[in-house]
Amino acid sequence: MTYSMHETSRLLAEPAMESDGAVATRAVLSRLGDRWSVLTLHMTDDGPIRFTELKRRIGQIHPISARVLTRTLKQLERDGLVTRKVYPVVPPKVEYRLTRHGERLLRFSREIVDWTREFRADFEVARDAFEARSFRQIRPPAPR
Repeated sequence: MTYSMHETSRLLAEPAMESDGAVATRAVLSRLGDRWSVLTLHMTDDGPIRFTELKRRIGQIHPISARVLTRTLKQLERDGLVTRKVYPVVPPKVEYRLTRHGERLLRFSREIVDWTREFRADFEVARDAFEARSFRQIRPPAPR
């Protein structure tokens, strides 16, 4: 189902008590905007991965504590984006894998990354122009 821009704006702006759909939408979008979820999904893309290996891969980009990674994985599992498989061995062996929904979200994420790379220079030009306009509004030219 595809929503119009107006419907999407209305859905995101609805008060949480009025619509379960709005609550769910904001929850999933907040997952995309948090610091670790998308990176964790990207690092899980190669198939089943154990916790320690996942922590090592993410740590090569940015250090992450075991506690934060555990919380992130639980949230992703709760949202149906990763699965967790526990093997009955000693020491415990746990593997994480993307679900079909996680794989699809990862495709969208890659498109967003490609889009930002493609238009990075345009963003910088727009920001510089905005800053220049803002600076002129704050400090008007000195009278002559």
